[in-house]
Amino acid sequence: MRIISYNVNGIRAAINKGLLEWLKTDPADIICLQETKAVKENVDHTLFHDLGYQDYWFSAQKKGYSGVAVFTKIKPAHVEYGTGHKVSDDEGRVLQLDFGDIRLINAYFPSGTSGDERQSFKYVWLDEFFVYLNELKKKRPKLILCGDYNIAHKEIDIHDPKGNKKSSGFLPEERAWMDKFFKHGWTDTFRQFHPEPHRYSWWSQRFPTVRLQNKGWRIDYINVTENLKSSLKDADIFPDVKHSDHCPVYLAL
Repeated sequence: MRIISYNVNGIRAAINKGLLEWLKTDPADIICLQETKAVKENVDHTLFHDLGYQDYWFSAQKKGYSGVAVFTKIKPAHVEYGTGHKVSDDEGRVLQLDFGDIRLINAYFPSGTSGDERQSFKYVWLDEFFVYLNELKKKRPKLILCGDYNIAHKEIDIHDPKGNKKSSGFLPEERAWMDKFFKHGWTDTFRQFHPEPHRYSWWSQRFPTVRLQNKGWRIDYINVTENLKSSLKDADIFPDVKHSDHCPVYLAL
């Protein structure tokens, strides 16, 4: 099973920048997208069907905002939309698919960059999601959680840790949440294969040169419960794929 997680920052914009041409190269069996900023009806989804993908969408109530989608060549046994937390579900943040005894969760974690109100919402969301995952693990012990977490975990995951210590996405409370998350039976799949620095998945668009200079953050992950650790085959980040301010991250099981 090959999985891609990719924040496309607007699926229609990404299609205009060559997303479909890239999908034709068969980068993965399952493509998990975040920040689609569209509903299914906005997009000609026959384009994805022609490439062999079934598509599942969970969009925000607000137009042109948030939203997740999964394109898969493997038929899921079950699809679940959301987590039952209304505010999160209204923003189209979590889509879940079952493949055999594995549940794949595609999540778009909130960003706190627009101010204190959204940062507070992010903390509430993180706490609720942590409880949700622990409960889910009792019923579905084998979990894969991919998506844009909007948190760089460690200093190695960000180009300027000192300069960003007060930036949303690298705040002590957010990093502590990641510590707690990994201590509760999750594995950082990318770091199993890549202990080296300067590997990032997002670059600010405010400064056009930062991607060229690789001044980025690693905020996109495909993490698995520890019972899947022995199934890991490969993980990577593809910075040369450029349809978004993020790039795809990859896991093979």
